[in-house]
Amino acid sequence: MSVTPRFAATSAVVTGGSSGIGRAICLSLAEAGLDRLLVHYRQNRAGAEVTASAAEEFGCRTMIAQADLAIEEDVQRLADVAFDRLPTVDTWVNNAGADVLTGDAGELSFERKLKLLLDVDLVGTIGLSRGVGPRMAAQRLGRPPSMIFIGWDQAPRGMEGDAGQMFGPVKAAVMAFAASLAQTLAPRVRVNTVAPGWIRTAWGKTASDEWDRRAKGEALMRRWGTPEDVARAVLYAADPGNTFVTGQTLEVNGGWERKFVSPDA
Repeated sequence: MSVTPRFAATSAVVTGGSSGIGRAICLSLAEAGLDRLLVHYRQNRAGAEVTASAAEEFGCRTMIAQADLAIEEDVQRLADVAFDRLPTVDTWVNNAGADVLTGDAGELSFERKLKLLLDVDLVGTIGLSRGVGPRMAAQRLGRPPSMIFIGWDQAPRGMEGDAGQMFGPVKAAVMAFAASLAQTLAPRVRVNTVAPGWIRTAWGKTASDEWDRRAKGEALMRRWGTPEDVARAVLYAADPGNTFVTGQTLEVNGGWERKFVSPDA
């Protein structure tokens, strides 16, 4: 007896799909039977093409689209491209975010890093979602389509240092917007957030021994998370059969370590 893949006959858009978590999400959707995929990228066209090619190995029909989410015109164009080129938009994953930890951006001042995060991760994502959400709601799919946001597990808790003071308020705002959008679009569109913890992406692979110990020590599972761990959570939230799951935040952090450790230990 054959089993119909979960995402058969559906289409998805993944922003920031050229590498890391975004690529893992794209490939997981394709492996789960997705029919059509639009891979968004800002400047890493080669990476987007690699993602698209790998997704096609699962039988998924793919396309790529460039847009800078810090530019309002690009945000509108990406929304138009998605609805012009895909028969339906069943899943939309807001994964794109500014990388301010590696490359040239890692050398920017705190203020410029914060401005970049605000422009891309917050303002760009909100503008894109407000443009896409009503169009998803207007589709006649027989089930509510799904929009997923990528947050951060420590945003509500706070974390010391520049990273906490940059990513914390930005991702907290993204998560708050997602919760409000869920209220706005229900029951026509399901909106959820996946909040990763310590994930070994490009920055994690070069992390110091101190950060390595911290990442493993703050997870009950005593390891870094992987992009594939995040992708599995996204697939759960986006699953067309999960029609009663909306307005939720799913943390992917291996369980938060709460056992007290004496500072004198």
